[in-house]
Amino acid sequence: MKKDTITITVYCADSPSELEAVDAALLQAATQAMQHAYAPYSHFRVGAAALLDNGETVCGNNQENAAYPSGLCAERVALFYAGARFPGVPVRAIAISAGLDGHENAEPVYPCGSCRQVLRECEMRSGKPIRIIMGSAQKVCIVNGIEALLPLSFTG
Repeated sequence: MKKDTITITVYCADSPSELEAVDAALLQAATQAMQHAYAPYSHFRVGAAALLDNGETVCGNNQENAAYPSGLCAERVALFYAGARFPGVPVRAIAISAGLDGHENAEPVYPCGSCRQVLRECEMRSGKPIRIIMGSAQKVCIVNGIEALLPLSFTG
């Protein structure tokens, strides 16, 4: 049996101020969306902002429900809204911001497994990688494509 090694590249910055203007604006939109999340049970708010190839930005936030797991993550809310509002338009990038009771986390939060699989599906549909910006007030991590967060993914 031979051993294969999977290598991923993650770009990290010590502050959102180090980002290019487009990425910084997208992360700011995600942070604003986070403030309006519906999280009465966990108090953990997440916001996402997706930049589409047509230049539009759509936002989403987590929506909890007492009948867990009937809620939905911010990333999927944004991606599904983008697909409904702008069918067939590829997602160029998505930014994610999170915090407890509206206070931004010190460390970035990464997409859950379900959101990673939905990101993978979006990439497969468009044939293009999605830039994923995961940020906090003190640190930002960026990957160029879901393969970095979901290697050996299911492609159907």
